[in-house]
Amino acid sequence: MGVGPLNLELNQGWRKRMIAGLLRGQRQDGGFGVHPYGKWTGAHWRLVSLVELGIPPTDTRARAAAKTVLDWIAAPSLPHVVAGKERRHASVEGNALAVSCRLGMARNKQVRDLVDILLRSQWPDGGWNCDIDPSARRSSFHESLASIWGLVEYHRATGDRDALEAAHRAGELLLNHRLYRSTTTGETIHPEWERIHWPHYWHYDFFHGLRALALLKRLDDPRAADALGLLRARRRADATWRAGGHRYWRKPGASQQAEVVDWGDAHEIVTPAALAMLQHQ
Repeated sequence: MGVGPLNLELNQGWRKRMIAGLLRGQRQDGGFGVHPYGKWTGAHWRLVSLVELGIPPTDTRARAAAKTVLDWIAAPSLPHVVAGKERRHASVEGNALAVSCRLGMARNKQVRDLVDILLRSQWPDGGWNCDIDPSARRSSFHESLASIWGLVEYHRATGDRDALEAAHRAGELLLNHRLYRSTTTGETIHPEWERIHWPHYWHYDFFHGLRALALLKRLDDPRAADALGLLRARRRADATWRAGGHRYWRKPGASQQAEVVDWGDAHEIVTPAALAMLQHQ
């Protein structure tokens, strides 16, 4: 998720190669020969990375791919309510909403439908969850992360206040946990949350939690200090940051990549993103 109006200083040669790779194999219908949600080669996932890389909002290839995603995700469906709470894979709507807004499609009715779904299904603690277990009472950070991104992007594109307020409520969920710690024990909720991942797709970690707070302009909140300290500690001797967590873009137990491009340690984009947060907190 982009940190907003800050323009990341990316290596342009690397950026162009990655964009070309992510668009490779596109078909006339805008898709890539697999379901839009196909991991990680479907249009849904490629578009998240393309937007992160700053593909122009007027790019017809990206907009055609986005249309295939919207036609799939915005199809009418009944809410799945368990124990009074709607259960949704809200990261799907969140990512699709953010991508559509960044591509200049915020006024599309299908895009507005995604906003309405997120507003309707937000849990009392500020986030979202897909867990169908009736005893589940706390939101999922995984499902809430992309939802914040999407709602903020929609607010930026349209000025919608309800979307921004919902995003801030979700931001409180992150801040109340100091982004990665249990409110009960103070311990790290999951070891991977202390590591940097790229691409993270829908997975949560402290780094992308900080990026969500940057979108909300809340990096100066004292509850973010712990995570900012961790970000500084992750800086290497060569003054770069690198993705060192689980490589979701590779197939488990194999060196073969599941993505259409090789991200390596992604220092070309992780470092500019980290610097942007530290310089504008």
